[in-house]
Amino acid sequence: MKSSYDICLPLLLAHEGGYTNNARDPGGPTNFGITIFDYREYIKPDATAADVREMSIEQAKRIYRARYWDVQRCDELPAGVDYVVFDYGVNSGIGRSGKVLRRLLKFPGNSGTMEDAVIAAARSSDAATLVDAICGERLQYLQSLKTWPVFGAGWARRVKEVQSAALVMAMQAPKPVVAAGVAAGG
Repeated sequence: MKSSYDICLPLLLAHEGGYTNNARDPGGPTNFGITIFDYREYIKPDATAADVREMSIEQAKRIYRARYWDVQRCDELPAGVDYVVFDYGVNSGIGRSGKVLRRLLKFPGNSGTMEDAVIAAARSSDAATLVDAICGERLQYLQSLKTWPVFGAGWARRVKEVQSAALVMAMQAPKPVVAAGVAAGG
């Protein structure tokens, strides 16, 4: 599958914005949506809030690619599904986005691991249906958080905008062509 990272990242960054350090946000000092914790893990172990404020967009892009896109195997997911899983992982954690995808694809257990069988199941599912289901689950989860009264309006808008863009991606993606008399995947 062709990577849509370069399409999805600017959409995600439009929601993440610049530097913030909201006392009600458990992420602490954050820039371009990258928390001080991720900055410390990927760039500078002893980083301060000032370091996060000065983070370059290139550093943020490298973190997004390694920490969220690649770990969730988004290059292997169908168009649109890749974006909702990526954005959900950034906003609520890669464990949660993986668990939701697995549950919607009827995998047992409570793992968030993106193994080959999960990727294959996602690729054989209707992408638009999966996008809608992931976004519905995501909104329910966000509404259950104690910080919903503070951040809920923005989160709801974000989920709606991500869903809309992802549905366009899913509908515009080329469909696999199967020759007459040949089984898909065979």
